[in-house]
Amino acid sequence: MRCSREGGSPVRRESAAFKMLFHDRAAALGSIAGVVAIVFLVGQQLAIFFGLLSYMSGLADRSGADIWILAKNADNVNSTASLPMAFRDRAAGIRGVRNVSSLVLAGGSFKREDGNTQSVQVVGLERPEMVGGPNRFYIGSVQDLLDGEALSVDRLNLPLLGNPRIGTVLTINEKRVRVAALTQGQQGFAGTVVYTNSVKAREIANLSANRCTDLLVQVEPGVSVQALIPLLKRALPRTEVFSTGDLSRFTKLYYLKNTGIGTSFFFSTAIGALVGLVIITLTMYTNVMNKSRDYAMLRALGARRRDVLWIVFLQALYIAAIGILIGFTMLAGFLSGTRDTALPAYLPWTVPVIHAVATLILCLLGSLLAMRQAVKIEPASAFR
Repeated sequence: MRCSREGGSPVRRESAAFKMLFHDRAAALGSIAGVVAIVFLVGQQLAIFFGLLSYMSGLADRSGADIWILAKNADNVNSTASLPMAFRDRAAGIRGVRNVSSLVLAGGSFKREDGNTQSVQVVGLERPEMVGGPNRFYIGSVQDLLDGEALSVDRLNLPLLGNPRIGTVLTINEKRVRVAALTQGQQGFAGTVVYTNSVKAREIANLSANRCTDLLVQVEPGVSVQALIPLLKRALPRTEVFSTGDLSRFTKLYYLKNTGIGTSFFFSTAIGALVGLVIITLTMYTNVMNKSRDYAMLRALGARRRDVLWIVFLQALYIAAIGILIGFTMLAGFLSGTRDTALPAYLPWTVPVIHAVATLILCLLGSLLAMRQAVKIEPASAFR
C-alpha cells in the first residue's frame, strides 16, 4: 500500500507507520508498556479469579461422578445437610445407573502436633470404590485411605497443619486419625480439605451409620445424564439432583453472590484495563502532536487523509502486537511459576484468546484521539 498516487517516490504506508512510530522510541515504548500492563495485570487478575473458581467447585469437578444427589434446598457442593442411606439403594435400582456411592462432608478441628488447631473440611469416601476422592497424589494413593484411621492431607497445606509426616497420629474433633497419604493440588474453598473413608468421617461428624451428606451417581456407558436426572428426581422427591457440571456452576454462583469476590475482581480488572487505555491514548496522541510536521509533509507529498488514518491505525496494530506478545510471555511465566503453589492461578484456554482480542480493541480505541488529530493536519503546515 502506497501513500502517493502519482509523481515522486511512493512511500509504503506500512514502512512509514513503523518508522514514524519508532523514531521516538520513548513514546513507542510508553504505548507498548500500556499494552503490557493491560495484558499482564488484567491476565493475572483473571488467572487468580478462575483459580478461585476452580477451588470453589473442586470437590465436584474432580469427583468422577456424573450426577450428585444432595439434601433438599442444598445449592452448593459443600452443603453438609444429610440424607438417609436408604436413598442410595433406591437410586441404584434405576435403570441406567451403574454405581451409587455415598459421601460424607464434615467440618472439623485438626489438632496439630504443637497443640494448635486448624479448621479443616473432612471428605469421607465410601469403601471400596472411594468415588469422589483425590485425583492427584504426591505420596501414596486413594487405596491408602481404606484403613480405618487413614487420612490424606494436601502437600500445600502441610505448613497450616504443622507439617505432619506420613504415619503421624493426630486428632480431628478429638477423634484419632493417621496421616497415610499426601495429595497434590486438592485445594478447597470452604477450608483446608482432608480425605478419609466414610466410616471415620461419620465418627468425626457424629453422624449415624445410616446417613450421608451426598450420593454420587455414575451412569452406564451410553446413557444420557440429562435423561436420568428426572428419573432420579421422581424416585427421590425430597432431594436435589444435579449433573456434576450444573452443581459446579451453581456452587461458583453461590460463592460469587455471597462473598463479593466477583465484584472485587471486576473492579480491579476494569482499573487495569483503564490504566492501559489511558497510557495508550496519551502516548499515541502525544506522538501525533510531536510528528505533526511529518504528517503534514506526507500530505504535501500526495498522501490522502485515509492514508494518514491508515498509518496511525497501523501504528496501533504494531503497538498491540508487540505489547500482547510481551504481556502474554510474562503471563505464561507467572502461570508456570505459580503451578502447584498455594496461589490459585488458572486460565481456561478460551480466556487468553478473548483477552487478546479485547486488548487489541482497547488499543484501537486508544488510537481514536490520535487519528482524529492526525486528519486535521493540513499540508501547508509543513512549510511554516
